[in-house]
Amino acid sequence: MRVQVKGKPVDTSPALESYAEKRLQKLEKYFHRIKVAEVTTSVQRNWHTVEVLVEGDGVYLRAEERCQDMYEAVDLVSKKLEHQVRRFKGKLARKPRDSRDGVRAEEEALTAAEEAAIEAGTEETEEEAMPEIVRQKSFAVKPMAAEEAAEQMELLNHGFFVFLNAQTEQVNVIYRRRDGNYGLIEPSI
Repeated sequence: MRVQVKGKPVDTSPALESYAEKRLQKLEKYFHRIKVAEVTTSVQRNWHTVEVLVEGDGVYLRAEERCQDMYEAVDLVSKKLEHQVRRFKGKLARKPRDSRDGVRAEEEALTAAEEAAIEAGTEETEEEAMPEIVRQKSFAVKPMAAEEAAEQMELLNHGFFVFLNAQTEQVNVIYRRRDGNYGLIEPSI
């Protein structure tokens, strides 16, 4: 696994980079297909924030922690990611086997997860005038079922997720409702 550490307004020390790499390498014992882990650190008013985005064969996991010590924030975010990976692997293990050719449901789920895309959250601006687009991200939109998109959204810990519906072949948005359920937005033609 490749670990990339970057600091937003501050530079990161080599000691912090090696510490983050060491802590995140522990994720590989749960999920062997991790390709890259992007660690972003920032400091605001003596609060150290660590955000980690882990990608492995199309599966994205995201966690963020804020503490008064950067190393403690790295510890907490790695524990949070470890919990997410275990929960994700548990969901895959509970799915039934495919009777056609003996392929495990886990492999099918990972194949479907490879087709997942990531949609980042937006940042708020405090302007009284017309708001500006301050952040833009692009991602590959690949077909998936709504249930898979909901799982991907939960893994990213986002409130919504944009995906290509495999059944309708249209771009859809799934979002978390206030009552804890999900909503699906489909375009009408």
